[in-house]
Formats: sequence, C-alpha cells, structure tokens
Amino acid sequence: MGRFAPEVDAAEADCRGCGACCAYSAEWPRFTIEDDAELALIPAAYADDGAPGMRCDGDRCSALVGAIGVAASCAVYAVRPQVCRDCEPGDAECRMARARHGL
Repeated sequence: MGRFAPEVDAAEADCRGCGACCAYSAEWPRFTIEDDAELALIPAAYADDGAPGMRCDGDRCSALVGAIGVAASCAVYAVRPQVCRDCEPGDAECRMARARHGL
C-alpha cells in the first residue's frame, strides 16, 4: 500500500482505542466549512485563538483525552470540526496517522 500502513478494518481501527488521527499534526484539526454557529459550539478552551482550528499541544489536539493506541476519546466529539468527522476508521488518513504512531 505504499507509504500508508497496511489495510485495517474499522473494528481494528476503533477510534476509542486509537486517537492517532487526533495527534497526527497541529495543522490537521483545521476548520474548513464550519459556519460561525457551529464554531461557537466548540468550547473556547479547545479552539486555537491564533489560528483557524483546534488548539494543539505539539501535534496533539487539546480535545484528545486518553492515551494514543490504548484508550482515547474526544472531549468535543458532538461538535468536532468537519475534518475530524471526515476521517473514517481504516481510511487512508487513519492508516497514515496509525503508522506514524506505530499502530
């Protein structure tokens, strides 16, 4: 499969035990098509004041709770940005993030 990790099925790439996509890059959790009303639902503690996206600690989204590859969740799951909604378990972006974390 080239530069991506081998194919994984959705069950193997269970987001609740992974979280790799949420700690892939500080450039990834960016707001794209959200309108002002949607952005207002994200608690200010998680939105980056200086950039159009989520606040990150290094490459890790500040809304990521738990340990990557062990148990993970999103503190703002119900109002997460579209880019987060678009990443699906086992898709190319998921595999790329999992590979970066050795999963």
